[in-house]
Amino acid sequence: MTESILQVADDLWTGARRIEDTHPFSFMGEAEEVAEGVAFVPSFANVAAMATEDGLVLVDTGSPPFAQHNHDTLRRWTPARLHTAVFSHGHIDHVFGVAPFEAEAAEHGWAPPRVVAHEAMPARFDRYVLTAGYNEVVNRRQFGLDDLVWPREYRYPDETYADRTVLDVGGLEVRLTHARGETDDHTWTWVPERKLLCCGDLFIWASPNAGNPQKVQRYPKEWAVALRTMAGLGAELMLPGHGVPVVGADRIRQALTDSAELLEHLHDETVAMMNAGARLDEIVHTVRGPQHLLERPYLRPVYDEPEFVVRNTWRLYGGWWDGDPSHLKPAPAGSLASELAALAGGPGRLADRAVELLEAGDDRLAGHLAELAAQAAPDDAGVQAVRARVFAVRAEHEASTMSQGVFRWAARESEARSQEG
Repeated sequence: MTESILQVADDLWTGARRIEDTHPFSFMGEAEEVAEGVAFVPSFANVAAMATEDGLVLVDTGSPPFAQHNHDTLRRWTPARLHTAVFSHGHIDHVFGVAPFEAEAAEHGWAPPRVVAHEAMPARFDRYVLTAGYNEVVNRRQFGLDDLVWPREYRYPDETYADRTVLDVGGLEVRLTHARGETDDHTWTWVPERKLLCCGDLFIWASPNAGNPQKVQRYPKEWAVALRTMAGLGAELMLPGHGVPVVGADRIRQALTDSAELLEHLHDETVAMMNAGARLDEIVHTVRGPQHLLERPYLRPVYDEPEFVVRNTWRLYGGWWDGDPSHLKPAPAGSLASELAALAGGPGRLADRAVELLEAGDDRLAGHLAELAAQAAPDDAGVQAVRARVFAVRAEHEASTMSQGVFRWAARESEARSQEG
């Protein structure tokens, strides 16, 4: 970045620039001192650094591709050794930046850095090793990175805690609090002396990532509780896991309480309909986030979507069955598609109708018919070409990374199959 991250933050808050044009996962730049003794590294994901008399405290350390960059830019800010790294949670974009500091410590004869995290994190890393192949597949699809390799080795924490703990590094008090939200191992960090809040991914300058369709369970109700607790701290500087800093007590309080209100609304409306006996399909097409919240520059659905939060709330309380009896023990998808294609006059007729619906603006129904046609005739190049067109257009019409990733993957898949045919 060539301009001050704090200026970018102010522009986004005031509407001088749009979050859609400045995606919270797109920032990359140098360490910038955003308060006395506090630096912020915009990266994928961000790194917050605090200087103390005994060395640096980092909240998060970054992702594998940017580990060396994050180390090098912090070195241009200060030569102090890394004393403690706090992992806000175990997602791989936050926990892979310790190695350069460890190598540096060994070279200089310094004490190695300490890593602190919630006690659930080791189990997360164990699960990542167990499901490395699956995570490779879904993250390639989500981010459109065909060469992404999922890590098989992790830097486990040296110390863990259960609910709360207080660290003392060079006389600086660093308070860690656990909250289930995007993950079950999330930590938010409060430094009262500096009025500094490091919230991890509990706030990311986007609609909360509480519904990711390809990942494990999220916890919207507990997430909202954590947001309201943080809002009551009186923080004057908030450094999130993604996106830009939020400066000023009033702005921080508003951002956190608005985020909590959005999650509470989606959660409570979904549960109310579940209690009334509604099926998942009815709930998904009924519950909506309040428009005045979704219009906030920090709650735009540019990564996850409120609709997916509804589905994740159902999964949390209701299990995997959606209430449709035909879905409990369904026929193979290809068999159903072939039967419907035969009734419609063949897979080509389904594909033609998909195009008609797409041109009429009914993206959702077009997607159903294009997928059915492709399942009924997977080797038909013309049908695959229609599926590619439908999902390419669907991706263009979506704002969230989640939807764009899946739809672009489907389009690429059919493009390849249509060329093979």
